[in-house]
Amino acid sequence: MSVTEHRPPASDLAKDDFGALKVVPVRHPWRWAAVLATAVLVAQFAHGLATNSGWEWEVFAECFTADVILKAVWVTLQLTFYGTALGFALGIVIAFMRLSASPFLRAVAFAYIWAFRSIPLIVQLLFWFNLAYLYKELQFGIPFGPGFFSFDTMGLVGAMSAAVLGLALHQAAYAAEIVRAGVLSVDSGQLEAAAALGIPRLRQIRRIVLPQAMRSILPNAANEIISLFKGTSIVSVMAIGELFYQVQVIYGRNGRVVPLLMVATAWYVLLTSALSVLQHYVERHFSKGASR
Repeated sequence: MSVTEHRPPASDLAKDDFGALKVVPVRHPWRWAAVLATAVLVAQFAHGLATNSGWEWEVFAECFTADVILKAVWVTLQLTFYGTALGFALGIVIAFMRLSASPFLRAVAFAYIWAFRSIPLIVQLLFWFNLAYLYKELQFGIPFGPGFFSFDTMGLVGAMSAAVLGLALHQAAYAAEIVRAGVLSVDSGQLEAAAALGIPRLRQIRRIVLPQAMRSILPNAANEIISLFKGTSIVSVMAIGELFYQVQVIYGRNGRVVPLLMVATAWYVLLTSALSVLQHYVERHFSKGASR
């Protein structure tokens, strides 16, 4: 007894032509409702910005490019640059101390990161600002021995120096962890192969580890730089003429609080956007060969 396969006639196959079927897209009524509600809220917010006289846009336009504001922006950029450069330079050293085979170096690096991440930034800034209370002068010479020359602490560590020092030391703790995570993301087999080829350790780090680690380091590092840029506003407690401090001084005189706060907001948004664009191009440079 044989079993034969039943096949539909050719005329039935023609009826199953899927190209003749009508495709009906899936409807998303709640999605459209969310879009409509969001559009209404955005339109109301924009209408309020344009029509509410409390914003005082004429005051905003007058103060946005005032000389005192531009100088304050420059001070903010200086604080960000020096804090970032010194912070990441020290952070790289601390990161490799944590990766060291020496238990002592690892312990010191861990203690540094633990301490500076635990203490609020404002406390650190005020501590360095009042360093002269603890040390009247700083001596340089033989450790625990005689000093060869000394500096007056009050004249050496002023408000700006204390702010840069506090920001850099605080930033170094976070930069160290970012760099350490980036280095650990590189396959250890590449270092073993480089060592087998006789490549010196320093060259391995400079030419093999760091270029690859930068792909992991850059996004987090950029976030930290942007956070530091906005965090410079905290040095206003030390009466340093950065952006937020000068805005406070101006609206303390003329009482135009809202438009002056919008001046600070606009500058922070503008410069943060510029940093984000720079981040994009730097990331694209270091991602060469990793993306198709």
